[in-house]
Amino acid sequence: MNALAVRRPMAVHTFTLMAFIGASTAPTPLYRLYQAQWHFTPTLLTVIFAVYAFALLAALLFAGRLSDHLGRKPVITGAIVLDVVAMLVFLSAAGPAWLLAARVVQGVATGVAMSALPSAILDIDRQRGATVNSMAPLIGMGAGALGSTALAVLAPAPLQGVYLVVIGVLVLALVLTRGTPETATPKPGAVASLLPHVAVPERARPALRAVTPLNVALWMLGGFYLSLMPSLVAKTTHSTSPWIGGLVVAALMLSGAAAVLQGLRHPAIRSLKLGAVMLAGGLLLVLVGEVIGSGAWLLGASIITGAGFGASFLGAVRSVMPRAEPHERSRLMAAFYIQSYLAFSVPTIAVGALAQHYGLSAAIHLYGGVIVALTLAGLVWITARAHHVHAPVTP
Repeated sequence: MNALAVRRPMAVHTFTLMAFIGASTAPTPLYRLYQAQWHFTPTLLTVIFAVYAFALLAALLFAGRLSDHLGRKPVITGAIVLDVVAMLVFLSAAGPAWLLAARVVQGVATGVAMSALPSAILDIDRQRGATVNSMAPLIGMGAGALGSTALAVLAPAPLQGVYLVVIGVLVLALVLTRGTPETATPKPGAVASLLPHVAVPERARPALRAVTPLNVALWMLGGFYLSLMPSLVAKTTHSTSPWIGGLVVAALMLSGAAAVLQGLRHPAIRSLKLGAVMLAGGLLLVLVGEVIGSGAWLLGASIITGAGFGASFLGAVRSVMPRAEPHERSRLMAAFYIQSYLAFSVPTIAVGALAQHYGLSAAIHLYGGVIVALTLAGLVWITARAHHVHAPVTP
């Protein structure tokens, strides 16, 4: 296969993956606008956020191997169409129940896409594909939050314009996908593949146990940023503009992507340790920024926190995933996703309930303190078990 034949489908699938992830963060800067319009509670806001993660996780568990049987292109195409449906539900939203429905549909679409697109990228180039699959989601989340913020400020109808733009991007991805070659050979057993298969191979268990506290902490942080951070920024800075909130969320994700790129040069144990230190230190600075009421401080602290997020995530993946044989990786990935997305969603609902009863500032400081404590405990745990996260056992 010549270089152009490799680069073009790789570029298309990377663009499509970032489009899905960007679409998933597009509502983040708008939650505060919805809340002001429909007067729903912080608890309901975090539930609207969390149902996406539950739906995505269910889709990964039940449809995670579907593209191995039907082929990558049909599954990617179906996921794009389903995500367009989710955007249409957002466009028609007349209350919080519509947002819940849209997020469920979007979660299913993104979960299906996240099983097929990374696989297609790895089919094309396993070495570069692993790097792309680590960086593209973070770049997509940052771009989605920043783009949505810009439209919320500049577009005449922000609650509609954002989704119209996303639909346009998804339709472009659909057209481009039709021109890519199929990278998997379809095989029978599609129905049987819908049964969830979750297992952690014996060789991977010590590494997974070693990184679990830090992995839970970083996904708790991600859930907080993508649900309540814009509200916290607005309260802290007393600004009605979505710009600062969108920039803070984008700063976390984009600095995380930069940390992933930088971390590829170093062993996983170094990424884990450095990531934990930056994650804890950066989040403490975020809490200080909330106290002093500085948007610039929150932005700078989020860059540090994001670097810790990206380095920790890369270290966790590189510690655990290579320890599975090829036929074990999808089951191990499912287990890793269960841990990650439960940490991403369930604690976020809890902090929303705390914010409703005790105020946003008090809830965020308590939640941030838990994340910092868990991160530091994770650092100690990893240091004590460094031999479990060094060189992979299998190629």
